[in-house]
Amino acid sequence: MRRWWRDAVSAVLDELRRWPDVEAPGLVAVDAADRLILDESAALRACAKVGEIVVIGDAYGALTLGAADAGATAIRTHLDSLNSERALAANAEHAGMAEHFRTLALDAELVHDARVVLLRLPRSLDELRDIAGLIAAHAAPNVVVLAGGRLKHMSLSMNEVLSEFFGRLDVTHARQKSRVLLAREPHDGRDPEPAAAQVDGLEVRAFGGVFAGARLDIGTRLLLDNLPAELKGGTADDPYIDLACGTGIVGAWLATRHPNTHVYACDQSAIAVRSARATMNANGIDTRVEVRRDDALSARPPASASLIALNPPFHSGAAVTDRLAPRLFADAARVLRPGGELWCVWNSSLAYRPLLEGTVGPTQQVARNAKFTVTVSRRR
Repeated sequence: MRRWWRDAVSAVLDELRRWPDVEAPGLVAVDAADRLILDESAALRACAKVGEIVVIGDAYGALTLGAADAGATAIRTHLDSLNSERALAANAEHAGMAEHFRTLALDAELVHDARVVLLRLPRSLDELRDIAGLIAAHAAPNVVVLAGGRLKHMSLSMNEVLSEFFGRLDVTHARQKSRVLLAREPHDGRDPEPAAAQVDGLEVRAFGGVFAGARLDIGTRLLLDNLPAELKGGTADDPYIDLACGTGIVGAWLATRHPNTHVYACDQSAIAVRSARATMNANGIDTRVEVRRDDALSARPPASASLIALNPPFHSGAAVTDRLAPRLFADAARVLRPGGELWCVWNSSLAYRPLLEGTVGPTQQVARNAKFTVTVSRRR
């Protein structure tokens, strides 16, 4: 019976795609860790009642749809990435399982009275701490958390974080370079609270897992140090744009250095958006800064911005890829007005300047240090 179930789920998983996220050779929609989590959780899920199964960190739907294919319904799922959330929806529609789950924010409703939690281990220990604390605070007392990942991304520190909130921790045998940690007996749970720090006169707030945490990374610092004192735009109809905003530190810097101006900050990460909103609130600029979860700038109309600032990401999940920046550059070009400027900082080894020239327009190097380059590209 167990063998039949694994073969059936394999058929479902083999159909999964990453779209609308980046698709390329070597970038997969399901991996050995997903399959191991499903195998190790099979007996527990079979005993769970309707609505007692929760999935967190499901990259493209493998855990959610694997559980649904085995008979689970009313699954509660949280995916940080908007593209991952949309990929899950597309894969579910293709598999005829769109009614078997609902996506929720990372809050008490997600894990309330949960008995089985399937978790892809995040790379950030602070993010894992936020998730584990939330589960311990609101899940059922007999909850079992099955937290899995690839061995190359796991560390003993993850065991220590889980042990802060669970009295019993078991470890499975490794399989195909993957492993699962089983956490039981929750205690001392807490809701996530953002880390806080003062950075160059700004109050920065960061929930676990957001890029750079509550600090200013060296690339963004180089960008801010070289932005000119006088900038075009900043009105309600032509706001400064902080694209891929992370904690919102660039947007907050623009709004505080240029009083009475308006800023639009966006990111596809739910953690980033939550952090950025907390940053804007902490600095008293939330009425002038709109923070939105968005895939690139899809919510913005064409030719509607005079200034966009960008520190492009280069991770898609755990994979390093150079295919994210071109999408962001193309959407920035769409949204910029003629003569508008894209201010961008990037790792010098990526050599983005020809791409910026071809996608946006004439591009000038403004600054460069041992690792990063700042450019300004003007829309033709």
